[in-house]
Amino acid sequence: MQLPRSVLVVDDYDQIRNLLRRILQGAGYEVSEASDGRQAMNRLREKAADLLIIDLIMPEQEGLETIRSLKSERTDLKIIAMSGGEYLPIAEKFGADATLPKPLRPEEVLEAVRRLLG
Repeated sequence: MQLPRSVLVVDDYDQIRNLLRRILQGAGYEVSEASDGRQAMNRLREKAADLLIIDLIMPEQEGLETIRSLKSERTDLKIIAMSGGEYLPIAEKFGADATLPKPLRPEEVLEAVRRLLG
């Protein structure tokens, strides 16, 4: 039996993290959370994840900086960037494997996750 794939959800809004956790756990994924990029980097050092879903605009350490740092450290980590703004094309240049516009739609989230994790 294959272990569930793990996803780290990073957003400064509790409501977004809760929504993504419910969507992903409902589809059988193991989910952990962080509220900013710095916390995400620490979580990934403690416990690896297969996929990172990260907001781009956050206090402390924002998503673009986090994506760039993580892609240099962990080339195997799949990353989905999410934002309500115009930064999604920049996230792809920084190494995001996929992007999701906010507001999020559950079916789009699951489609992107399944595409990246196989």
